[in-house]
Amino acid sequence: MWPEASCPSATRRTLTPAVMPSPQTVLLVEDNEDNRIVYSTILGHFGYRVMEALNGEEGIAKARAEKPDLILMDISIPIIDGWEATQVLKHDPVTRSIPIIALTAHALASDRERAMEVGCDGYLAKPCEPRAVVAEVQRFLGRPSGTGPDANQPAPATTDVVAGGATR
Repeated sequence: MWPEASCPSATRRTLTPAVMPSPQTVLLVEDNEDNRIVYSTILGHFGYRVMEALNGEEGIAKARAEKPDLILMDISIPIIDGWEATQVLKHDPVTRSIPIIALTAHALASDRERAMEVGCDGYLAKPCEPRAVVAEVQRFLGRPSGTGPDANQPAPATTDVVAGGATR
C-alpha cells in the first residue's frame, strides 16, 4: 500500500454500496398446504417476500407484528375465519391501511359482496390460477424491483474509480 503522500493526485472518494430495496411483503393466510406452496412459490418467483399464517388468529398476530404490504386472506380458515380476521385488521389503526385480498372457494356473488362489506380490497375465487393471484397482488403493489420484462437484462456497466480520479 502506498502512503498517501506518495500519490498526491489521488482523489479520495467515498463509495457506498448500492442499497437494494427490501422486497415487498405478502402475508398469505391459508390453511391448505398445497395452496400455500403454490401461491408462496409463484409470489417468491415474482420477487415478493412471503410470510405464512395457518389460521386467522396467527394471521392477525403476524399482520400486527410484521405490517406486510398486502394480505391474501383465505376465508374458511380455523380458529378465527377470514371474515372476522379481516374485520379485526380493518378496525385496527396499525393494520387498517394494509390491502386485503380475499382468496376463497366462496365463489357466489353474495360472497364477493360480503368480502367487500367486511373490508376486503380485492376478491379472488378459488380455484385461482397462480398468475391471476400475482396479477391481483401487482394491481395493489406494482412489480417488485428487478422483476418484469427487463428483469433478465444485464445490469448497466459500472465504472471503476482509480487513482487521480480517472475512470476505466
